Amino acid sequence: MSSPVPGGEAPSGLAQLQAAMAAGQMPGIGRSLEFSLVEIAEGRAVFQGVPGLHAYNPLGTVHGGYAAALLDSACGCAVHSRLAPGQRYTTLELKVAYHRAMTAQTGPVRAEGVVTTFGRRAAFAEAKLTDEAGRILATATSTLLVMSE
Repeated sequence: MSSPVPGGEAPSGLAQLQAAMAAGQMPGIGRSLEFSLVEIAEGRAVFQGVPGLHAYNPLGTVHGGYAAALLDSACGCAVHSRLAPGQRYTTLELKVAYHRAMTAQTGPVRAEGVVTTFGRRAAFAEAKLTDEAGRILATATSTLLVMSE
């Protein structure tokens, strides 16, 4: 997503994400797990999905990886929205706390991520995953490495 604009410099992280949303582009993980970026602003990202049988584990509930993927995406894209042209990032650590199980009956869920600190080399973000009633399903904190290309 950080390719240069023809005849100009690479766009900022926020501009990249805004363009991807406007074009309806979705990374493979979003297509596979059926969730998408629905809001983006500087330092904030929101993903939405509907957990279903496609994300079930052998216990008969939604796999914890589904929540982790949404939370990691929300934290990562919140940081991505703060990147200057020519910067990139990678997740160094993701800590997830699961508050309640999800099933196919849970309905739509939202992962809202925000940047808590953005430095020259490291960024920190947090996210929460909620159901339509606003109940917290899972929360996460993330440490991300910020790099120049």
